Amino acid sequence: MTRPDKKATILAIDLGTSGPKVALVSTDGQVLACRIEKTTRRLLPDGGAEQDPHEWWQAIGSATRCLLAEPDIDLKRIAGVCCTGQWSGTVPVDRQGRPLGPAIIWMDSRGAPQARRLTAGWLPIAGYGLAPLYHWIRLTGGIPGRSGKDSIAHILHLQSKDPERYRNTYKFLEPKDYLNLCLTGRFAASYDSIILHWVTDNRRIDRIRYHPKLLRMSGIDPDKLPDLKRAIDILGPLTPAAARTLGLPPGLPVVMGAPDVHTAAIGAGAVEDFDAHLYIGTSSWLTCHVPFKKTDLWHNMAALPAAIPGRYLLVNEQENAGGCLNFLRENLLGRDDQQPDDWSRLERLAGRTPPGSRGVVFTPWLYGERTPVEDRLIRGGFHNLSLTADRGTLVRAVMEGVAFNTRWLKRHVQKFIGRPLADLRMVGGGACSDVWCQIMADVLQCRIQQVANPVETNARGAGILAAVALGFGTFAEVAAGLPIRRIFRPNPAHREMYARMFQAYLELYRAHRKICARLNQSRAREAK
Repeated sequence: MTRPDKKATILAIDLGTSGPKVALVSTDGQVLACRIEKTTRRLLPDGGAEQDPHEWWQAIGSATRCLLAEPDIDLKRIAGVCCTGQWSGTVPVDRQGRPLGPAIIWMDSRGAPQARRLTAGWLPIAGYGLAPLYHWIRLTGGIPGRSGKDSIAHILHLQSKDPERYRNTYKFLEPKDYLNLCLTGRFAASYDSIILHWVTDNRRIDRIRYHPKLLRMSGIDPDKLPDLKRAIDILGPLTPAAARTLGLPPGLPVVMGAPDVHTAAIGAGAVEDFDAHLYIGTSSWLTCHVPFKKTDLWHNMAALPAAIPGRYLLVNEQENAGGCLNFLRENLLGRDDQQPDDWSRLERLAGRTPPGSRGVVFTPWLYGERTPVEDRLIRGGFHNLSLTADRGTLVRAVMEGVAFNTRWLKRHVQKFIGRPLADLRMVGGGACSDVWCQIMADVLQCRIQQVANPVETNARGAGILAAVALGFGTFAEVAAGLPIRRIFRPNPAHREMYARMFQAYLELYRAHRKICARLNQSRAREAK
């Protein structure tokens, strides 16, 4: 039997909200080279959030060609291609695979009225009718969110408000699955990417299928949904057209891949049950693999099919994290174009500011929230602001506010899994900041393991996924070799101060949620 080439590499594509990362990943999980491109996002006054799928593909082509032009890259060593990317998005395509207008992304809440009608009924529990709640929880482990940000709500919004585009759609695809279509010409979804359509029976983790009753309840034409495959399945060969766009040899195997929440767990090395990771990117999440199917309806989280076959992954997401820091930089502080790394300026500002941000509390709900509360109308801001606040105060307050939001989520994650989280692997762009890692350790009162090269975590996870699919090793073998750059421990001197501020943080949500609901419902009516 021929042994796999240990010098082989995987071309990993990670489609983030701010743009794609394209990386070459070794079969032992090391990122050898990476290129990043930017894409645009359009926010609409009625709660819409869209991106251009053509721009995605153009940016991926540009990043890949740039990456492969480096002198040390050996095309003959590339063994396969694998995608990951933003989840809970919808790309309507025709029979030729052409997008029918913009992609609806995970921030879009225009489908809220349709989602609420779909899940309403007698004897409501947490806003859900008892009968739909019973069927969805029993079969899937979750239920369409009432905020309207799940994929099923996007489709129902088009069905109701843009019936012509709905009629002309051949398949509705998640962003990752649209990229796979560009690569192979094949329409398919993975067991994990299809979850937020809420039409699959997830009770048997080794046999995920569309469920006839759920399809009838959803009102979605089943012919408009793609075929299902495992994340480690080979979808097909790279087409000649895609190979020309990317600068790759045609015929390379394309692995199905998984959404970013799933590949982040793998890329962080958190592949064993209850090994948790904290991701801080545009959004954030705190997840781990678990050996059971379970749902926490009140805090909008559930154990759903993982990318690793035969496993469940606790899934949750907080709407804004690193995106808040970017908002601050772009709109309040201003970008310093004289500095090649403008983010280092924010790091220095935060590092010079005392813990507690001079009493200023920032709430990061700039576009609603998903967990541990599902509230599409809540909005954030700076609280207890005074004339003593300077730029460093604002930057550190944003970092601490995201940490308070994570502490809120962590309480419910620990209840869900039935054990404390003493260690968290931190990944994503936020994990590049030593200051933010220490803030997380202090606020969460646990050890933070800063994973090396945290920005490349999702791409690394996609590369590891493909390496396993192509026979180069197991998830546990590859994860064991992933390096930790540094471990941050809680500072006991900050424990009581952050506990008081966290209680104030929770009180701010309770005090502001009804005010924000009135204001934002009025704005939505005016936008129409």
